[in-house]
Amino acid sequence: MHVRPSPLQNRVAPDGTLHAIAARGTLMGNRGGRLHDRASGRLGRARWTSRRWIACLLCFNDRQRSVMGSGYTELFFLDEATALTAGHRPCFECRRADARAFQAAWQKAGGLDRPPGADVMDRALHAERAVSAKVSLPVTALGKILESYPDGTFFRANGGFFAKRNGGLVSWGFDGYRPTPDRDAAMPVEVLTPATVIAVLSAGYPLGWHESAA
Repeated sequence: MHVRPSPLQNRVAPDGTLHAIAARGTLMGNRGGRLHDRASGRLGRARWTSRRWIACLLCFNDRQRSVMGSGYTELFFLDEATALTAGHRPCFECRRADARAFQAAWQKAGGLDRPPGADVMDRALHAERAVSAKVSLPVTALGKILESYPDGTFFRANGGFFAKRNGGLVSWGFDGYRPTPDRDAAMPVEVLTPATVIAVLSAGYPLGWHESAA
């Protein structure tokens, strides 16, 4: 008989990696299918089964799920800011209003004649996600993040994750955000947020944050 690990390896970091952490999330999502072994509850080698990565409500229409059961692998995020940086867009079923707003901001950012379909968005995001992109993450100076990038832009520096929030910086953790002291503006950082998501945020998408980021 297999003993299921506790906690399960289904908490998502801003770079899209999956971790076994007990902290609770405020959104659930998936990457198109099952990544785990049903009997053991442990992940296999794959980290996605399709390009369709979404972020969903924890509860919707009183549906009941057995986590890491026979269906897709449930993944959990601290908040929407984390989910978007990891490359998970809003679900069109349970978060329809958010999905439509995201779609509209994408259209505005790209100067498109019509809103992009889910397949178009998923294909673009898959080429830019930190864990699925086939190119190196962009590197820029911290000062440029603070001056030119929208709130909700995440970056990695000195082994930690940080986000621009209200014009300043907060450090990210699985249980929430914390204030961070001023840092050298010339410090090189790896930008984690997909370029298309940065454009969507710049176009006015109303990003959801964990209460600790207030």
